[in-house]
Amino acid sequence: MTDKKYNLDDVQRPNLYREVFPYTEFPKIIFDDVPVKRDTPDEIWITDTTFRDGQQARPPYTPEQICRIYDFLHEIDGGTGLIRQCEFFLYSKRDRRAVELCKERHYQYPQITGWIRAVEADFKLVKEMGLSETGILTSASDYHIFLKLRRTRSQALRAYLEVVKAALDNGIIPRCHFEDVTRADFEGFALPFASELMELAKQYDSPVKIRLCDTLGFGLPSAEAALPRSVPKLVAGLRQAGVPAEWIEWHGHNDFHKVQANACAAWLYGCCATNTSIFGVGERTGNPPLEAMVVEHAQLKGTNPKVNYAAITELADYAQKELGFDLPANYPLVGNDFNVTRAGIHADGLLKNEEIYNCFDTLKLLDRPIGVAITDKTGAAGIKHYIEDKYDIEITKHDPRVVAIKEKIDAEYTADRVSAISSEEMDKWIIEVFGDKLPPLR
Repeated sequence: MTDKKYNLDDVQRPNLYREVFPYTEFPKIIFDDVPVKRDTPDEIWITDTTFRDGQQARPPYTPEQICRIYDFLHEIDGGTGLIRQCEFFLYSKRDRRAVELCKERHYQYPQITGWIRAVEADFKLVKEMGLSETGILTSASDYHIFLKLRRTRSQALRAYLEVVKAALDNGIIPRCHFEDVTRADFEGFALPFASELMELAKQYDSPVKIRLCDTLGFGLPSAEAALPRSVPKLVAGLRQAGVPAEWIEWHGHNDFHKVQANACAAWLYGCCATNTSIFGVGERTGNPPLEAMVVEHAQLKGTNPKVNYAAITELADYAQKELGFDLPANYPLVGNDFNVTRAGIHADGLLKNEEIYNCFDTLKLLDRPIGVAITDKTGAAGIKHYIEDKYDIEITKHDPRVVAIKEKIDAEYTADRVSAISSEEMDKWIIEVFGDKLPPLR
C-alpha cells in the first residue's frame, strides 16, 4: 500500500462533468492521450450478480431456481475458483430461503456473499445468514451524492466510513460499491475514499474491497480516454493508490454496447475480479455475460481442463426451458444458430474443413455441433451437410437426391418465400427422395 495521501475535494456544488455528459446530447468521448500501462494480474476471476442485479431485470427467481442456477455456476467452475463469488439480496423471506438452500450445498465456489444498503442495521441480516462478506452501496458520483442523497462529499464519506467500520467490527469483509464511478470526480472523491478504506484495512488487518460500478455504462476500454470514463485509468488509479488487485472488482452495464470490452479492460489493467450475470441479464441493458467472460478468461489465461465449458450449454437450455429466457438465435456461444451457417459458400467450406467457418471446436468445448440452416443461399453443399449431419451416410453434392431437394428449395423461394426452411420440411423431403433407401439416423 502507498503512503500517499489523497485529500477530499469537498466542493460546495456538484461536478456533473457537463462537457462530457451534456444530457441533451449523446455523451462525449474525450481522449487525453495519456496512456496507462497494462498490468494484468497473474490470477483473474469472475464474480456473479445473477441473484442481485440479474433479478432487477425480470420477475424474481424462486429459491429453488436460484439454487439450480447456483449448481450450474459450480459445475462450470469445476472447483477452479474461476467463478469465485456470487451475491444475494437478504431482505425478503424468499431471498433468505435461497441463501439457505445454496449454503446447504457446501460448495467452496462460488462463495456466497450479501448485498446491503449503507445502513448499519442491515448488518444484522448479514450476520444472521452467517456470511463473511457483503457488498455495500457507497455511491461515488456527485449525481448521487448531491442530487440523490442530498449530502456533501464530506458528509457522504463520513457516513460510508461508519458503515464500513460497522462491518469490520462485526468481522465481515466489506465490499464497497462505488456506484456511478464513471461519472465521479475520481481524484476529488473516489481516490480519497479509497485511501480512507485502505487505512481501515490496515487498522483492522482485514481486506476492504472496492467494486467499480459503471452504473450507466459510460465506461470506455481505452487507456488513452480521459477520466472518469476510462476503465484502464480507473483501475490503474486504484492500484497506484495502494489497493491490491485482488480487492478490486469491476461491475459494468451495457448501455453503449461496451460491457464485455470494459470488463476485459478491467482485467487487463490490474483488476482481479469482474462481475457478471448469466447471459448478461441485469438491470436495464444488463451486465457482462457470465458465459462470455468464462470464454474471455480462457483466451487470456488458457483453456482450463477443469472448467466445464459444456455446462454453459446446459445452463442455456435450462434458462430457456425453465426460466423463460428468450435468447436470440444468433446470441453468441449459446444461441440456437450461433454456429449455424446459412451461406452456401460457407457450407462448402465447412465440408472441406470446419475450421474455415467455425471459430473453435464448438462440439468439444460447448457440446454444440456445427450446423447449416437451409435457405435459398445454402446451395447443394449445405444440403449435403444437413443430410450427412443427421443421417449415417456420405454423399456428394451432385447426388440426384441432393439435386431434387435443392429444386424443391429453389421452388419455395421462387414463390417469394422469405423464411428459412424448417427441419420438419427438410426431413419430409429427405424421406421423399430417399424412399425405402433412407439411411439410419446418426
